[in-house]
Amino acid sequence: MGSGIAQVAAQSGFNVVQYDVNDEMLSKSRSAININLQKLTEKGKLSVEEKEATVGRIIFTDNPNECIGDVVIEAVIEDKEIKTKLFTKLSMINSPETIFATNTSSISVSELSEGKSYAERFAGMHFFNPAPLMKLVEIIRAGRTSEHVIQLFVDLARRLGKTPVVCNDAPGFIVNRVARHYYLEAMRLVEEGLTDIKTIDAVMESAGFKMGPFKLMDLIGMDVNYSVSNIVWETLGKPERLKPSFLQKTKVDAGELGRKTGKGFYDY
Repeated sequence: MGSGIAQVAAQSGFNVVQYDVNDEMLSKSRSAININLQKLTEKGKLSVEEKEATVGRIIFTDNPNECIGDVVIEAVIEDKEIKTKLFTKLSMINSPETIFATNTSSISVSELSEGKSYAERFAGMHFFNPAPLMKLVEIIRAGRTSEHVIQLFVDLARRLGKTPVVCNDAPGFIVNRVARHYYLEAMRLVEEGLTDIKTIDAVMESAGFKMGPFKLMDLIGMDVNYSVSNIVWETLGKPERLKPSFLQKTKVDAGELGRKTGKGFYDY
């Protein structure tokens, strides 16, 4: 996700600093961005000059002290403590004018900025995977986010070629709240032995969905998707209709997380 956001921003003319604690992940990111841009060039959607200019606008670093900019978008692991520590660090080295966004898909945006000096300059900016292709971006208003900052993120999303929608902080925001049933009901049908994974995916795709629920969970990552289900379920008082799937828990426990591990509901 971080790579995708960096690519989109650089293609839109912004200078980007992409940070990760892991050198190997930075190398993978650089490679993935180059491959994506090369495909666009081969399809005639990007000139060679535009490709080179895009690459030239991205700096890859494992030094958090180099993460200085007008806008900071975080896309690290779904862990509240890790995210909060990162934002605290970045708020100390950046300008008082810098605005901050979290790409979290499940953690309360308000809780991430609660009691922080940057709370009025903080919002959710939730991209969807793969970020270079998916048009929608959810802009999430936290408890203390200023309306000026919300408008800045809306304007930024449009400059990135995206379609922004604004919502208040709530479990699952809009898309992940609605989508729970897409995933959970599909897995329930399989758990009850009513049909199989491939059939459900084929039916949903023939009905107009770009990807069936099982292929989509493999793309998103089983751990991320299962975590979102748990947070939405628990925050809303554990309603039976939103109870996380045992089938998915089994996959997470086995380390079969989807495309990123080579095996999920399908083999890759």
